[in-house]
Amino acid sequence: MCMATAGIWVTVMNDSFMEVLPPFTDQYLSHVNVGMFSITIGAVMTLLGMLGCCGAQKESKCLLIMFFSIILIICIAEAAAAIVSLVYSSYTESILRAWATTGLKEQYGKDQILTDLWNSTMTTLQCCGFSNYMDFSESYYYKQNGFLYPPTCCVGPELFTCDEDNANFSSVVGCFKQIVKVTRRNVDIAGGIAAGVTAIELAAMGVSMYLYCYLDKKAA
Repeated sequence: MCMATAGIWVTVMNDSFMEVLPPFTDQYLSHVNVGMFSITIGAVMTLLGMLGCCGAQKESKCLLIMFFSIILIICIAEAAAAIVSLVYSSYTESILRAWATTGLKEQYGKDQILTDLWNSTMTTLQCCGFSNYMDFSESYYYKQNGFLYPPTCCVGPELFTCDEDNANFSSVVGCFKQIVKVTRRNVDIAGGIAAGVTAIELAAMGVSMYLYCYLDKKAA
């Protein structure tokens, strides 16, 4: 239900939601619909829960084994997804860098939503760009502001202009490094949630199989 609700919200707020993701061009968006995907997954999980409840209430072995099989398939898919994510994790940074750099070069200073988002991120995390201040070199913002970088890219921007020399001297780290630090702080929480979901799925499989065996013995 939570995923379905989130999907509905994303669909309703589609325009503003997608505007903060500048790297996703119309070509990408024509293949990816986050809102509909979330609604579909939420609906499937809700129906799956109802299937298990109906199978237990009606003492239907067919519904119970169907419920068990679907949960088993989901567990296998989750395990496969985890393995794939580990294998391709090394590509994540390069992909994100390509997306972020495109947005910073072409849209920062032009698109107000993207600009506000990056300004908030850079101010909160005390960082500059994705990798460093060089992400803004030859960008729209850089050219429109007298070949200067955003103030967050320099130390003491209220005293000195944030030009290339000042930005290089300041050595403000990129936001990706800061985001990785914040993410690592919460990795235990994410792992706990994943373990909890897996435990619930295994418990559901165990209960359904127990009821199935019980009904099989009862019928005998």
